[in-house]
Order: sequence, then C-alpha cells, then structure tokens
Amino acid sequence: MFELKMDMIQTIGLSVILLIIGMKLRSKVKFFEKYCIPSPVIGGFLFSIIAFILRQSNIITIKFDTTLQTFFMVMFFTSVGFNASLKVLKKGGKKVFIFLLLAIGLCFAQNLVAILLSGFVGINPLLALMTGSTPMTGGHGTSAAIAPSIEALGIKGAEAVAIASATFGLIAGSMLGGPIANNLIIKHKLMEKQTSKHESNNYDDDIDENVLNKPEPVLDAEKFSMAFFFILIAMGIGSYLSIIITKLLPAMNFPIYIGPMIIAAIMRNISDNSKLFTAPIREISVMEEVSLNLFLAMALMSLKLWELINLAVPMLILLIAQIILIYLYLNFVTFKAMGSDYDAAVIVSGHCGFGLGATPNGISNMKSVCEKYKYSRLAFFVVPVVGALFIDFANVSLITLFISFFK
Repeated sequence: MFELKMDMIQTIGLSVILLIIGMKLRSKVKFFEKYCIPSPVIGGFLFSIIAFILRQSNIITIKFDTTLQTFFMVMFFTSVGFNASLKVLKKGGKKVFIFLLLAIGLCFAQNLVAILLSGFVGINPLLALMTGSTPMTGGHGTSAAIAPSIEALGIKGAEAVAIASATFGLIAGSMLGGPIANNLIIKHKLMEKQTSKHESNNYDDDIDENVLNKPEPVLDAEKFSMAFFFILIAMGIGSYLSIIITKLLPAMNFPIYIGPMIIAAIMRNISDNSKLFTAPIREISVMEEVSLNLFLAMALMSLKLWELINLAVPMLILLIAQIILIYLYLNFVTFKAMGSDYDAAVIVSGHCGFGLGATPNGISNMKSVCEKYKYSRLAFFVVPVVGALFIDFANVSLITLFISFFK
C-alpha cells in the first residue's frame, strides 16, 4: 500500500481547500445549514471518509504534519481566554451569572455520567469522557483540542469518538431544543401567564445590553495587526506559565494551551480595568474564528475513522445517556432556576442547543420558539453572553480537571 506524506505547508494548504469546499457545500445543502454544521467539519469529514475508504481498500494511506494544527489550536484557545471578562459578567446581571453556573453544572453532569457509565459499557473512563462535556457543550473545537491529549495517554479512538459525538450533539441539540421548550410552555400555560403580566420586562434594570452591541465593522489593518500581536504575546508568555504549572503539578497533565488561555484572560481584565493598554477584542474574535476553522479542518481531515468500528455500540449507549441527562437537567434544573416562566422556557431551548452542540444552534432554537410565540429579550441576552463568552473557558478548565483525576 502506497504511503503519501504531506509536510506542514502541504497540510495547511489542503485544509484550506477543504474548508472552502465545506463553505460551498454548507451554502448549497439545506441539512448542513439547518443544523449549523461548521464548514471545516463538512469539508474535513468528507475528506476523512475518502481517506478511510482508500485505506480500507489498501490503495493509499496519508500522513500529515500537524505542527500548524497545534499552533492554531493554541491560538484559538488563547483567543477564547480574551472572552473571560469579569466586567462583562458583572454588566450582564444576576441572570447571566445564574445561567453561567447552570451551564457549568451541566458540563460537570455530562462528564460524571460518561465516567459512571464507562464501566457498564466496558471502555476506559477517559475514552468515555470523550462523549461528555468535551463534545456536548464544547462542540467540535473543544473535541479536536482535547482528544489528542487523550490519544497521547494511549487511548486509541479518542479523537474519532469526540468528533463523532460532537456531530451527533449538533443535530440532537437542534432537534430537541424547540420541542422541549414548546412542551414546557404548553404544560405550564406560560403564554397565559405571560399575557396576564405587565408587558414590561422584569429584568430591564438588571442587564446592560451594551454588552451585545456590535457596531458596524470597519476594516482597520493596524487593529488586526495588534489583535494578532496580543494573541502571540499571550501565547508566548502563557507557554512559560504552562511549563511552570506542569512542573508544579506534574500529576495534573494540563494541556499546552492552558497557560496562554489564562494569560489572555488576565490581559483582557487588565485592559477592561486600566489604561495600561486596550485589547482589540472585536478583531481578536475574528482571529478566533479563523484559527478555529483552520485547526478544525486539519483535525477533521486527519480523523482515523477506522478506530470507530469497534466502539459503535458503547458510543451509542453513552450518547443516549447524554440525551436523557440534558432532558432531565433542562426540565428540572435550568427551567426552574431561571424562573419557571416563558423567558425560562426560551432559555431552555437555547441551553439545549449549546449544551449539545454550539451557541449558534442555541440561538437558532430560540428563534424558532419565539417565531411561534413571542420574542424573549432576556433569553436573547443571557444565552449569547454565556454561550459565546464564558462557557468555553469554564468547560475546558473542568475537562482538564476530570482528565487529570482519571488518567
């Protein structure tokens, strides 16, 4: 069987081609658009299927140089660190803080369920963890970043399981969010209660909607340069912090991006609360999306699908358990903690979307519910703030602790 080796430049070149193919397919195929399947997942996964067929047919195997994959992975999580603004959290009000705690609680429960069922399905707890909050709340980005560290511990199939679970979660989260919220609205007669209330929002004084204000984008080369520099500085200093943390806590096995992510969070909060420097946050968010797309495309195209063959049944059991968990959690925890009213029901649909997939899925769920009933100002404030700015930082930290404990 012929072996094709691709160097660093060839690998990134192919990943960009697959990313563009994914973008084209996403715009043409309604299924991909409906369930918010990311473009790099579409293009990369398509290539991995072709590579799988070629390998199983003993025609060709392809090996990639993943140096730049690691670079863009660290760059992505460093950008995530810049989202961890305590000032923004404070401006969001108590509802944002409560929902953040609920989202973190779901992450913990997702990992706990995966670990507890690992013995029942007969697989390593760390492999089972790849069906927990890593792919569910974390999505493809967190899956592609965390799974290689599990593979490095000798657990084969971790990456394939995590990516497949993330894809399952995206679809399941989009399918379940609307119906769960709709059932809550009907069961508790929330629209009747809503119309009997005063029309003004009870939380107007509790939130600052300037947090979500997005001014018209203006292309500024200097700001984009500064965004790139800020990220590289955080990556550079953070790499030393990762080394220090690893030496102080060798048993914890922290990933290489934990230091840069922490430094980025520190830089963001210094920027928010002093005049020492001003971080170009909007431009950093663009760099975050670019690095995620490139890193995901490389991760997906090199996916070893053949490692999934013997894990199909255990995976299915673990994923069904995650569906049952989120159904119970949304109905009996999120809904009640957020006020058991119409706004809470809409928030439930959003939590289902990003608790099983990604924030865009959650927003899509909320839109479908509000189109049937009425707009929820609170839901469209709370869910994006937590889903887009805070949960990734909290989730990655929690996953790291779980891995350190069970490795």
